[in-house]
Order: sequence, then structure tokens, then C-alpha cells
Amino acid sequence: MNQHSPIKRTGSLLERAAEVYDFAEALRGKSAPVAPVLAPKDEASLATAISPASAALDPNLRPSRHDEDGAVQPVDRGALLQNGFALPDGPVTGLSEEFRIIKRQLLVAATSSKHAEKISRGERILVCSAHMGEGKTFCAVNLALSIAAEKDVEVLLVDADFAKPSVLSTLGLAGGPGLMDALADPQVDVQDCVIRTDIPGLSVLPAGRQTNADTEYLASARTESVLDELTAPYPNRLIIFDSPPILAASPATALARHVGQAVLVIRADETTEDALRDAVGLLAACDNIQLLLNGVKYSPGGRRFGTYYGQGGK
Repeated sequence: MNQHSPIKRTGSLLERAAEVYDFAEALRGKSAPVAPVLAPKDEASLATAISPASAALDPNLRPSRHDEDGAVQPVDRGALLQNGFALPDGPVTGLSEEFRIIKRQLLVAATSSKHAEKISRGERILVCSAHMGEGKTFCAVNLALSIAAEKDVEVLLVDADFAKPSVLSTLGLAGGPGLMDALADPQVDVQDCVIRTDIPGLSVLPAGRQTNADTEYLASARTESVLDELTAPYPNRLIIFDSPPILAASPATALARHVGQAVLVIRADETTEDALRDAVGLLAACDNIQLLLNGVKYSPGGRRFGTYYGQGGK
């Protein structure tokens, strides 16, 4: 969804994207592989991930998705399908295959049993973009849906775009109190705000109340304790934060201090080099930044994911 800056108009799109990725010496050594995603503006194209890895999951972890009782809200699968999302219980498509690859390297950092590969707070993943319209919510939701299909982990999708929340409407879920309510009021139990969905392994935490002090709340000491409450009882849970555009609002910068991985969505041929530089700089509190190139219509090597399963080929 995110695009790359038009530094040069020669060479392939992927070559130009590589130039953007290697734009600054400061970014070198940060382990930031580029994960281009092919999901164009019509929400119908594919995603291309580079340097995928296989996650080595802890065999002692057990999903807690069936451990709780309570109300379950149904996800509007029809709306998701109409808007180009990849359903975890739907047919295999090119888009779903690409997100399978993209999630794998994130799972390695979050759950690997190899000490050298697992990173601190790797189970917390921030998904953001430089500007509006680059596809960060589309990528965050698709990533969450893909991770929910895993057998050994579950995912909590957090709407951290407090000014313009859209996760609930995207999934067709009813509103309610959310993260900001728990941050602003110590009497609110954040666990009570979590919405269980009828997609096994997928829960959602709404944004909650709107406030002009959202960044200050996120920068407070209480934020870390609230986030610990969301992960401590669930050692196999990953948290994905859908944040506001980092160059449009400051909450993403504050959230970067609480996560172990950040996925910066850039839209092909739209996101400029300057915007990419600025966005990466504002994410400096997170040591593990990956770039996700969205809106790509060129696939290196002629990849046609989904055709093997009878989808997307002619």
C-alpha cells in the first residue's frame, strides 16, 4: 500500500523501491527488510514480501482462543470480501498468499525459540504510514486476519487511530470502550474492552474515547502496564496496532516506544523519499522497522500467488 518515492524514473519499480529503502546510512543495520505488498487502490492486487523467514514457534505455547467465555461478535465477511480483504476462512488468493509471507518474518521476531532471533516486545507490532491513503489500515487488518489463521498464536488488533478510528467499521463490529478509556481511567479494565470475534484467534480492541491528550496518555507510564495486561496472561498473543499516519499525528511516535516491531506502509509511486526519511526518523524508538510496499503492479520473477490453488489465474 505504501508507495515509493520517485527518486529516479529509470529502472524497475522494485529497483527504485530498493533505492528508497537504502536511502540513509542511519537505516543500515536496523534489520529493516523491505516487504512489498501488491494491493492496489482498487484493493484487488497482490503483495510481495522480500526475504521471508520461517517462524520457529515455541511448542509449549497453546492458543487461548477457546479458553474464554462471553459474547462473540460476528465479523462482516461480506463487507471484507467486497473491499478486497483476504478472509482467513476463505479461498486462497494471491493477496492471502502474500500476507502469509509477510507475517512469517514478523512471527520469527515475536516467537522464535532461538534467543538470537527473538526480540524484546516483538509480539507488539505497529503498523503505520507516512500519510493518509497509503493503506496502513488495509495492511493492518489483512495482517491480523492472516495471523489469526495460525495454529499456535492468536492476534489482538488494536485501533490506535484515536482521531479517526476505522477498524471496527471495517470489520463490521459494534463500538464500545477501548484502549484510550483504559489509559485515561485506571478503574477501566482493558480486558473488559476487548471484543472477541467469531474468527478463531482474532480479537479487537477499539480505540475508545476521543481526547486531545492521546499522545500524552500513550507516553505515560500507565501505557506500558496496560499493554502488559494484554500480553502477560496470553504468552502466545501478538498485538497489532493500527496507528494514525505518523506525519499527520503524533500518537504513532509515542507508540513506537512500546513496540518491538514497526511496519511502515508506503504506497508505490506516491510516498516521497522525504516523507519516508521523516517517517523512519520518527519511528527511531523502535529498532526493528520493516517497509511494506503497497500498490505494486509489478511482480519480480513473475510471481502469481494463488494460481496454484485455482485462484487468480487464467
